[in-house]
Amino acid sequence: WTLHDCWAFTGHCAYFDFAGCEKWKTGCHDCPQKKEYPATMLLDNSRRNYEDKKRLFTELTDVQLYVPSQWLADRVKQSFLGRYPVEVVYNTVNTDIFKPTPGTFRENHGLEGKKIALGVASVWDRRKGLEDFVTLAGKLPENWRIVLVGLTDSQAEKMPSNVICIPRTNSPRELAEIYTAADLFVSASREENYPTVHMEALACGTPVLTFRTGGGPEILDETSGAVVPCDDVDALEKKILRICADKPYSEADCLKKAGEFDQNQRFKEYLKLYERVVSAGN
Repeated sequence: WTLHDCWAFTGHCAYFDFAGCEKWKTGCHDCPQKKEYPATMLLDNSRRNYEDKKRLFTELTDVQLYVPSQWLADRVKQSFLGRYPVEVVYNTVNTDIFKPTPGTFRENHGLEGKKIALGVASVWDRRKGLEDFVTLAGKLPENWRIVLVGLTDSQAEKMPSNVICIPRTNSPRELAEIYTAADLFVSASREENYPTVHMEALACGTPVLTFRTGGGPEILDETSGAVVPCDDVDALEKKILRICADKPYSEADCLKKAGEFDQNQRFKEYLKLYERVVSAGN
């Protein structure tokens, strides 16, 4: 059973760090996130859901859990699923699609000669750090532009003039061109398991800067990006400028790191794990 978030051992939510809630360790009730995904407007069924999940899931006798990050593995071990073995198998990226992809993104958006800090999300909200990018827009020098991919029209209307707003794209090639055009990929998210966007950026040769939260920092090493304390926007700004000035991360090093997430190689790892589990069962 591969877990991609925390839903399997909570009474409602997929993540709880942003809410600062630890009821999942002892028993959910009075959920502070009932209106968050998966939203419920009226009833709070978190206590019943938690009890049902605990009863049903712990009745299983032969279970092997897999998670994409050590961060999630640590939380599984503290939950009622902690009785089962859990292993970390990192997610993958298609390096045939996400690779250095020259294009005309800079020219199309008047960004010649500008430094670009890029953020990408399928849904932008406070948890993904949208407000922090607005704050950064007011702090970064004139030669910087922030590019945000995935904004709705209503969100784009509220952005400062130095934020380039790009709607959600269904074209992997277009996204690869944007990753390639950026000087730095920045994540201000407060909750992540093992963010695919980090791997996609690295696979396009672009270094990553992220808050220390979830499994995001596990993707990076000293050759491919940096980590700053969660919620510290000042540290985020200083590190952006320092990375731009010192240029400590080369495209070659980012691509080398991304090679560790090449799906063609990781699929072999999954096959080996599957064969081992099946053999053990026999």
